[in-house]
Amino acid sequence: MSDFDTPEAPHPDKNSPWTRRLVLYLRIMAGISMLKGIYHWSLVLGLGDGKGSSFENAALPWQAATVFFAVIDLVASVGLWLAAAWGGVVWLTAAISMAAIELAFPQVFGGRLWIAIPEFLAIFLYIFLALMAGRERPN
Repeated sequence: MSDFDTPEAPHPDKNSPWTRRLVLYLRIMAGISMLKGIYHWSLVLGLGDGKGSSFENAALPWQAATVFFAVIDLVASVGLWLAAAWGGVVWLTAAISMAAIELAFPQVFGGRLWIAIPEFLAIFLYIFLALMAGRERPN
């Protein structure tokens, strides 16, 4: 028997209900992350800002945060769409960072509670779905 003839470990059922729900949720969050990334890139590029408001004139912390979210949200959207483990990690990093900036550093984006609460709700829903999908897998 060669190395290529070894039997593979059984794969979890990809059609289990909680796994399907998790993948659907990841795809929805991928779309939302993509829209958020495009929004932040529009701020960087000055699209739709109007006169008198530009990226170059903004405070340095706002610029840094905007560029950070412009990049990380798009990277997270790709990973979430692929349902890759790294996508969840990048998305969690982006979501926690957005909530932290909104709550701990209100001078950057204005301390909007209506942004932080949905971020936390999305994180908790992801954790719940991931735990339920994990419980369906055989030991």
